[in-house]
Amino acid sequence: MATRAGTSFQRRARSKRAPVPGTRPSLHNGQLLLSTGVPSLDYLIGGGLAVGTLLLVEEDRYESYSRMLLKYFVAEGIVCGHSLLIASAKDHPEEILQTALTSSSRFGHYYDVSKTMSPELQHSVNCHSFFQPDEVPLDLAAAEFSNMNFGYVKLLRAIQRVIREEGFDGSSPQTKQRNILRIGIHSLGSVLWGDDVGLNENPESAYSLTRFLYALRGLLRTSLSACMITVPAYLIQNKAVIGRVVKLSDTVIGLESFNASERETNPIYKDYHGLFHVRQLPRLNCLISDVPDTKDLAFKLKRKLFTIERLHLPPDLSDTVSRSSKQDVAESAKLLSSGCGGVASGNKHLDF
Repeated sequence: MATRAGTSFQRRARSKRAPVPGTRPSLHNGQLLLSTGVPSLDYLIGGGLAVGTLLLVEEDRYESYSRMLLKYFVAEGIVCGHSLLIASAKDHPEEILQTALTSSSRFGHYYDVSKTMSPELQHSVNCHSFFQPDEVPLDLAAAEFSNMNFGYVKLLRAIQRVIREEGFDGSSPQTKQRNILRIGIHSLGSVLWGDDVGLNENPESAYSLTRFLYALRGLLRTSLSACMITVPAYLIQNKAVIGRVVKLSDTVIGLESFNASERETNPIYKDYHGLFHVRQLPRLNCLISDVPDTKDLAFKLKRKLFTIERLHLPPDLSDTVSRSSKQDVAESAKLLSSGCGGVASGNKHLDF
């Protein structure tokens, strides 16, 4: 009896490697994702922040909302049990950690911006801190070392040391279950870091910030880590520097607050606290990036929640609004590129 011929095809067994807590694979490209702490932001950037990538946040002028996004990022890491590395030159990392938002699950999982996390939960995670005034002497803050700001060199070495010593790069196996390193850097590129990119249009250390980002991305790509950086982009006068900073980041978002601006009193923006801009989305395991459904986005801060929504035009103006206010709304509506039909002009109502 003829024997049955064997086949070279084998059934692929499911991987026995334990999943990393606080992460999930992307449905689009299989990349490992972690949450930023803001569900609406996760949706806009493709489901979450990919492990090994860099998220750059262009700060608003008063740093209130960009700092809150950093708090969300830190709070999500604490809840998931991830390791943290917080770096700052203005506020001490311990202060940022102590003001981390508390988690609530009364009406679904969210972070309550009106409350802070308990000290017991804050100290339950492995947290590393880098406070620039303590790490870098004042006389060396603006000095260059290896064509890079000395403060950036010290920070880069601190990140590299944590990644290698705790096995996030795979060079030495982690003693416990595999974990993620969340890196949060506050207001990078400001004068407090010894950088002069925000002082004049032709700074002496114009390439110091970009060299740091290039080296940081190399560390992130080869380790189980993800980074969120806030940058005062409104202070950087040289547009070429901003362009290079954006290209050296994976995901770039911008916050434009309405505080102390004409839009704060404009009826069209009465339900929002600022505009949200998606500058760049990552291209991971594919040739093109995801394209958001709309570019007209705005954020608002409720009593307990920070949300990002699509900016909608009001369907009509009430009779209580003055004629001058209606004209301001009509002029503001011209700046928006929503999917509505015709936009009224002059003193007429908005037509859809």
